[in-house]
Amino acid sequence: MSEVIDLTARMRLHVVGVGGPGMSAIATCLAQMGHDVSGSDIKHSPVIERLSELGVRVNIGHDRLVVHGCDAVTSSTAIPRSNIELVEAEKSGLVVLNRAGMLASICAMRPAIAVAGTHGKTTTTSLLVRIFAEAGLEPNFIVGGDVLDEGVGARWTGSPWTIVEADESDGTHLELPLAGSILTNVDSDHLDQYGDLQGIADGFQKYLQGINGPVVVCVDDPIIAGFEKTSHTVTYGFASHADFRCHSVDAKNGETTFSITASTANSANEELSVRMSLRGHHNVLNVTAAIAMAMKCGVKPQAAINAVATFGGVGRRFEIIGSSDGVTFVDDYAHLPREISAVMSAAKTSDDSWGRVVAVFQPNRYNRMAVMSDEYAMAFVDADVVVITDIYASGTQKIEGVTGHLVVDAVTRAQVNSQVHWHEERTSLAQFVNRILRPGDVCISMGCGDIESLPRELLDVRSGVTRS
Repeated sequence: MSEVIDLTARMRLHVVGVGGPGMSAIATCLAQMGHDVSGSDIKHSPVIERLSELGVRVNIGHDRLVVHGCDAVTSSTAIPRSNIELVEAEKSGLVVLNRAGMLASICAMRPAIAVAGTHGKTTTTSLLVRIFAEAGLEPNFIVGGDVLDEGVGARWTGSPWTIVEADESDGTHLELPLAGSILTNVDSDHLDQYGDLQGIADGFQKYLQGINGPVVVCVDDPIIAGFEKTSHTVTYGFASHADFRCHSVDAKNGETTFSITASTANSANEELSVRMSLRGHHNVLNVTAAIAMAMKCGVKPQAAINAVATFGGVGRRFEIIGSSDGVTFVDDYAHLPREISAVMSAAKTSDDSWGRVVAVFQPNRYNRMAVMSDEYAMAFVDADVVVITDIYASGTQKIEGVTGHLVVDAVTRAQVNSQVHWHEERTSLAQFVNRILRPGDVCISMGCGDIESLPRELLDVRSGVTRS
């Protein structure tokens, strides 16, 4: 277990790599608690500007002197232990926490509800935040993306409740003191950390066993269905035996309606009618999970339903960026096969009158593609055109023979008639994709690297704007 510190008294705290999404969220909460917070990162960004407005002093570049006078220093696992600020902090005898330790310290301040799982964490956590806010609880929260209704991905309000996204990539989820959790699903990822799917499953099972409070799990997931249930376990899904059963899904005019039959201690079969602007059956499950947990925490069903109806979504989750000459451009964070499949299905079954679904995918991490490229074979079955570009490293080392073309090979082997294009160079990707597009298309760019800027690049290309 990581070391945990008491954050009730004001402290001088330093965050290494403060510009990253995880650490910027940590810094935001610490600053809003009233701590004296500083940070460092290698480059300036809008995130740095946002932190500066909160009073966080950010040093561009790393300097060992910035940790002097601190009570504790924290960093993500992406920061090497050889970083000069971390070395100086340890040399000076300061408390040095990884992200898991600092997040655990924050969670220890208030009863904390987490959302864990391979897919759907960010959207489900954001929904839970929105529901609690609608109920007047104004929760503290740390989410892996910007909640569009809130404009930020983290906030400390001093509320009796804290809602966090639990990250399994480095085992952070096992470190958190929690009063409850949602587990969305279990799938292959982070095999360098867990070895295989069984290792991932074992990690999540251990995670659930450490929670003394409501555990809301998706019974549709075959791995989760095999987990041992306790008196705290609440199930959700399309399955007929789910405690919160979602059904009667109907998508029209950019909205999805469905019903939830809730079996709770207070009501054997309470019927809830839900309306949302999110697309896809995977989001029906995400909403059902959030409503189930909220009700277990005492939130009135109507408050949850109202929150879902007005939920604005999460940045980079089927986010419509704009349109040009009859083409709609969508950005999505999907980077694993199951996520991509869900996004493709949502687009294909939409009633938006889109013609072709054009998928543009940037694979992520050399170590992930080395072991998982074949799993992408059927991820694009609902796409009419697929464009694959090269791997975004995300700090991983290049592996000989491992390129984005492995995904191309997997898709073309499984779908012999598929229209799959390989375009290695990211710098000319917008121009290449633009030549493929035609009126009526929806163009969905996917991945967790710099592909997120592609929709705006395409809009610029189509309007004749040249980026410097």
